[in-house]
Amino acid sequence: MIEVKNISKWFDGVQVLHDISAVFETGKTNLIIGQSGSGKTVLLKCLVGLLHPEEGEIYYDDACLNTMNSEQRKQLRMDIGMLFQGSALFDNETVLGNVIFPLKMFSPLSHAEQLERAHFCIERVGLKNADSKYPSEISGGMQKRVAIARAIALNPKYLFCDEPNSGLDPKTSIMIDELLSDITHEYGITTVINTHDMNSVLGIGEHIIFINKGHCDWTGDDRSIYHSHSQPLNDFVFASRLFKEVKKYMERDSAGV
Repeated sequence: MIEVKNISKWFDGVQVLHDISAVFETGKTNLIIGQSGSGKTVLLKCLVGLLHPEEGEIYYDDACLNTMNSEQRKQLRMDIGMLFQGSALFDNETVLGNVIFPLKMFSPLSHAEQLERAHFCIERVGLKNADSKYPSEISGGMQKRVAIARAIALNPKYLFCDEPNSGLDPKTSIMIDELLSDITHEYGITTVINTHDMNSVLGIGEHIIFINKGHCDWTGDDRSIYHSHSQPLNDFVFASRLFKEVKKYMERDSAGV
């Protein structure tokens, strides 16, 4: 579990996060949603320690990130997997080379054990026969799966995903969502996903945090999001034509029409 207590963040005198408190639950897909510029990416960067909030505290289970020394932070990073928006694969490395990289950098395993673990992760994301291919030789969806395999190579307790469906077609996006959800439940990971994709929200949104203008405006799940009393959230949810039609249907249904 990750808990955020009253964190605030400024840039050049402008406050971008306002007294945010939230809990990211273990074994669940926790989604941070909001419009572009809402502060959700800043929040994600604070969670992983790339940015430091001026106020508030961040806890990984019972350990406070704010007060960790360099050795404790290094140990925490061993427990964190990161899936970047653009996959961030090494172009000059094969699929196997990309997945084994964090194991070479941080794992005490022997080379044979590292290979075994890398092959397991590659197979787990459905790329068993792609070991020797380079990123330029595989599709965007396959690249994303390689990035997921690399993110779980060290068997992390926490998995952070920044816009995992960016640039993917709807069918591939659903496949990536389901893969992240399956991995989360299978290994009991605390998964935090930064997204504005409503298909992801409704598909795997077990715990959702809506950020609006730097404030935590609403928390809930994929079942309760349609019934929110937050107008900014309703505007966000029903922004597309598809979800506007869903809203009209729900209003007619509740009116008994």
